[in-house]
Amino acid sequence: MDLRQLRSFLAIAREGSITAAAEALHIAQPPLSQQLKQLEEELQVTLVERGSRRSRLTDAGEILRNRAEQILALELSAKREILDYNAGLIGILSLGAVSSSGLPDADVKAFHARYPGVVFDIYMADSYQVIDLLKKGIVEVGIVRTPFDAVDFDCRQAQSDPMTAVFAGGDPFGGLKRLSIADLRGVPIIFYRRYEPFLLEECEAQGFYPNIVCRTDDTRTTIAWVQAGYGVGLVPRSAVVRESTDLECRPIESERLRTTLTAIIVKSRYISIVARRFFEGFRSTESEDAGPFGISPTPK
Repeated sequence: MDLRQLRSFLAIAREGSITAAAEALHIAQPPLSQQLKQLEEELQVTLVERGSRRSRLTDAGEILRNRAEQILALELSAKREILDYNAGLIGILSLGAVSSSGLPDADVKAFHARYPGVVFDIYMADSYQVIDLLKKGIVEVGIVRTPFDAVDFDCRQAQSDPMTAVFAGGDPFGGLKRLSIADLRGVPIIFYRRYEPFLLEECEAQGFYPNIVCRTDDTRTTIAWVQAGYGVGLVPRSAVVRESTDLECRPIESERLRTTLTAIIVKSRYISIVARRFFEGFRSTESEDAGPFGISPTPK
């Protein structure tokens, strides 16, 4: 059994007949029939039940089709990995990222300085959209914020990020430097809708319902509404740092309202060496002002 036979068998399974498979492969029908016969003789099973118009895979044929697809996918991955290795760290790095990821930041600049042959292909979206892009194979690495369902992904997390109240103009908190959930009572609030269940639970535990002015789909929109004077925004602390706004901010002391910027890749899926290096460079940072990727500006 060789790869050529497996490709021929998969063509028959896909096209539904030996004649159609031969046309798709641009070969004559007799050699294709001979390949199938040799494969069946080697395995000592019937793989395809021939019909006058259509052929059907037997149970053994279905088993082989699944395995053949895996074998050929592995062959393709091996070729791509070797080609990537020979080419070095060049090519396209496709990333999906949430707006609060801060791209581009100092660490991305350092990555680009170290690997100047890499072209960044960036898709900005919310966490759920980034996950969808990742599952569809449109991007190789996603940068999202917790919470999300991580069961299908390998994850590397940056430092946990407290939620921060940001505001423009007068201080609605009377000069307090750190806030509790109770301090949000009656304050007009603008926030990212993914955090709503946690916000409502925390406020309910303190005996009040939050004064919601606006729900948004990303951090930048929240900040824009705050700057326009509509109320106090609730955003991750790092987002305020990266946006370089002139807003006042106060950290909120609540474990439920913490979030973590996380790099994710699909488990057991091959990704390019460039993407792998980027993903593996995404790690926890010691400095609160450091970016999420943990890449030293100076190559070591």
